[in-house]
Amino acid sequence: MPSFDNVKTQLLSLREEYMRRIDAIEVETHHKEEAVEKDFAEQATQSENDDVLAALDDEAQLMVMQIDAALGRIESGSYGLCKSCSESILEKRLQAVPFAEMCIACAEKASG
Repeated sequence: MPSFDNVKTQLLSLREEYMRRIDAIEVETHHKEEAVEKDFAEQATQSENDDVLAALDDEAQLMVMQIDAALGRIESGSYGLCKSCSESILEKRLQAVPFAEMCIACAEKASG
């Protein structure tokens, strides 16, 4: 089994970055202790900001799950193999998207 120590280090670093983002969003979205804005326009803006933060949090959570899955594939020895066709994923793709679980052809088929 090839050594993916560099990839593992990269994935762990990326995971740490996303966890910091999640923590920062958590702090920002828990501004519930603050007084509610009296101005309706300010309330609307605050609500929109909360929606954006929720979307960013969802995206960060998804990235952490994908990174964790890639780390699991490294441990199981299946990292770099397409989950759909079992062929090797191109090294360039893995360098660009180290948590990729499908080769380009299968990813394109899956996205329709």
